[in-house]
Amino acid sequence: MENTEKKKNHNKTAGLIALLVAAVIAIALFGFSCVSGLTPIGWSGGVESNGVLYVGSLEGRLVTIDLIDESRQWAEPLKYPEQSGLFGCSAASACGGGTSRVPVYATPAVSGNLCYIAGYNGKIYAYNTTNLATRWIFPREGYLEALVGGMVIEQGKLYIGCSDGVIYALNSETGDILYQYKTEDKIWGTPTLADNTLYIGSFDKNLYALDADDLTLKWTFTAEGSIFTKPLVENGTVYIGSFDRYLYALNAIDGTLKWKYMADNWFWSQPVIVDGTLYAGCLDGFVYVLDPATGTEVAQPVNLKSALASTPVIYENYIIFAVHEGFVYKIDLDTLEPLLIASFESTLDGPLTLHEGVVYLQTNDAVLQRIDTSTGALLPPIYLTTQ
Repeated sequence: MENTEKKKNHNKTAGLIALLVAAVIAIALFGFSCVSGLTPIGWSGGVESNGVLYVGSLEGRLVTIDLIDESRQWAEPLKYPEQSGLFGCSAASACGGGTSRVPVYATPAVSGNLCYIAGYNGKIYAYNTTNLATRWIFPREGYLEALVGGMVIEQGKLYIGCSDGVIYALNSETGDILYQYKTEDKIWGTPTLADNTLYIGSFDKNLYALDADDLTLKWTFTAEGSIFTKPLVENGTVYIGSFDRYLYALNAIDGTLKWKYMADNWFWSQPVIVDGTLYAGCLDGFVYVLDPATGTEVAQPVNLKSALASTPVIYENYIIFAVHEGFVYKIDLDTLEPLLIASFESTLDGPLTLHEGVVYLQTNDAVLQRIDTSTGALLPPIYLTTQ
């Protein structure tokens, strides 16, 4: 069911400001591959495995942090090819204002004794989790186009989308290519795997549902704008945001539309469902509270007054959001009252990681910040640089 009336007390000026914020975030996140000298900013969220947090740093490295003693290890820095011209920029500058670092946008993935990371240089790296020795690199020769989205690993296969518009399935132990599927435009989003189906969006405005066994096409759904959001799949429904300002609910079996809901800006981050209610953060600064079955509002949107680009995390009876202006809020799921628990001078557009009641987020000064979600106390930060 489409939301056809304004339920928010916005004016046209606020809408224009929200769209401008969206454009600014897009430039800050990706720089559009060095167009007009813009610089992409790379960061990732963290993934925890066996008491160790794995995160991609602004130096272009995989960093591990032991969450007990806070000891760290750094992998070798990712590299650009020696030739110039990669992604429309000089390899010497690496689109990084005179640095050679490789931005890492995607959160690492861990499976077994390997940790995987995708670089903006068009390479995927698999490291041994014990010593960060390189196990394999894909492709072995040459480079793909820029890798922005994350990956998913299941049953010995690694799935990832690329700026060349191709979805790749690799052998996760060897890095050998198994299958691939070509879309019509670049892919910046992270796929979701559910019931042996891989769901992933493309800048060609399509959401693709592919058979996880061989990447054959099951169905597509065409939105009115590009799709960047990681799909949420729950109870036979796929929830996906688009740059057309709609949040869509689709039948997971055949891709038919169940409902769509329009906001005042893009749905950039993945929504979440808690206790039968869907919460969707939007770049217009609102968290929308919807019935996941019908798309109708079950409560007034929560106004956090700044763009929401990062996917939230759930802790106890709270949903925790970071907003672009540098604030972190927790929203009480009973009252929907937001409580400010932390603020930073840095903008916050990257993913949040939750482990044992502590939220981890990387700020743009290459520092891993930590927040005690119960008290709101800032714990001592962890520096991700080697110096």
